[in-house]
Amino acid sequence: MASPHLGPDGDGTKHPHETRTNPAALTDPEAGEDDGRLEYSVEQVEKVYKKIDRRIIPAFWILYFLCSAIRSNIGLAQTMNANVGHDLKTVLHLSPKDLSLALALFYVAYVIFDCPSNLVMSRLSPRVWMARIVFAVGVIGMCFTAVKSAWSLKLLRFLLGVVIAGMWPGMSYYLTLFYPPSRTGKRIGMYFTAAQVSAAVVGLVSAGFQLMDGLHGLFGYQWMFLIYGILAVSLGFGLLWWLPDRPLPPGVAREHKGLAKLLPPTPEVLKGEDALIHYEDLKRVYHPRPWAVKDLAYVLIDWRLWPLTMMYFGVVGVGIGTQLYGTVIISGINPNFTGVQLSLLFAPIWIMDLIAILLVTPISDRFHRLRPVFFSAATCIQIAGLLVVTFAPQSNPWARYGGLLMVGFGLGPTVPICMTWTNEIFQQRHGEVGVAAAAALVSGLGNLGSVTTTYALYTGWPEDARPGPRQYRNSNLVMIGILCVSILSSAVMYFAVKIVGNKPSRRINSDREDLFVDGAARREQQQRGFGRLPWSKKT
Repeated sequence: MASPHLGPDGDGTKHPHETRTNPAALTDPEAGEDDGRLEYSVEQVEKVYKKIDRRIIPAFWILYFLCSAIRSNIGLAQTMNANVGHDLKTVLHLSPKDLSLALALFYVAYVIFDCPSNLVMSRLSPRVWMARIVFAVGVIGMCFTAVKSAWSLKLLRFLLGVVIAGMWPGMSYYLTLFYPPSRTGKRIGMYFTAAQVSAAVVGLVSAGFQLMDGLHGLFGYQWMFLIYGILAVSLGFGLLWWLPDRPLPPGVAREHKGLAKLLPPTPEVLKGEDALIHYEDLKRVYHPRPWAVKDLAYVLIDWRLWPLTMMYFGVVGVGIGTQLYGTVIISGINPNFTGVQLSLLFAPIWIMDLIAILLVTPISDRFHRLRPVFFSAATCIQIAGLLVVTFAPQSNPWARYGGLLMVGFGLGPTVPICMTWTNEIFQQRHGEVGVAAAAALVSGLGNLGSVTTTYALYTGWPEDARPGPRQYRNSNLVMIGILCVSILSSAVMYFAVKIVGNKPSRRINSDREDLFVDGAARREQQQRGFGRLPWSKKT
């Protein structure tokens, strides 16, 4: 491996794309240059991050796909094989309140255990903790096959929330170990598409599971729970061999102690010069500040948490409400749709969601100072879609369905942008513990929005669920209301940070002399814009 003070060939020759910066410049912006430290070209850095992408993003995509499927399958199970009385509600004799409580209990557990799970992950091996989450989700998913009553369904939904807590914010935190925050929006969006593909594909595949109804004495929804659970358990084992652990500085050997000796060796994602480039670009990750309870307390009392939480509250509440009640809403638009037709019509909502993620999140990274603008614009599209679903003429059901497609498109970028903005603000302000705690708290407390939409709205609101021209109107208006809260919160956050600033917390960092302003931090002073997109390159 080349020395940090030599060129990439180890002979002291400076690469034509490299510049040298004064070591004091890492902590003092007024320091001079020419100290022997390397700063690599953007092209070299991009190549390294693409290598990391190939190792992490596909694995995250698959695990998020399966966990999303297991989490949301209960929504599809409500209508599968309903024409012959083999749907979940009929088989278990569930009342609307039973279903609403079962759906909400998942998020109650999620809110309680989200932050503790993420903090444990920051202390232990991130890859092992992530594999544990996926394995446990698969086990609980298989157990849904055996539910026989309302109480067992509620218990398993609560346990599912316990074991899956920390997965989503944990993935966000995990990315900050390998990428600067200004590059995480695109990556979060890349694997977040798994939720949309899951919603679409699971809806389509559920039509196939309905054809398996009665095979070997199992209902169609039981086959669905069983097969997805088996796949998740298998993936949980596989992640131990694939996901890399937190990176170490070049030349530092990884120690294996205690139970770690029984696990597969940690696969290193980068070697040689690639590891050196990544080290120079992201030193803050390689030299984390050990944190204590007082550091966590400073994060908890930071006012910046609450606008971000309220942003997340609205958009995730609408997203989960649409995911779990999408087929119910479509059925209300036209009661004559069959179970298979509902599954097929459910899928395009999430295809629109996926398209929006792929279009918007890369641009939001390039203009990372305008994240609240992208967030609010996408949220306005959701509001417009819900207004169409609610007030379009009943004689034109396809117009109402078009409103649902608008909701799907608007949903796509909002959650990734909110999580990325959280990472940016709290890594700069509080370091690694800030990212771990804030991502979990924003996700966990924000999911109270999911509790609201799953427990109180749609079938959980008996008067609102009555057939007729006003069916689900009040539920839709409540979702519009919480989206307005999200937009207002993003505006408050944007202007408050403009006025107050977001400098590193002195209470945490006053005793630290080795603050790192690495290559990525220097480049983040300016937005990348469209300058390096393929279609804008000069020939």
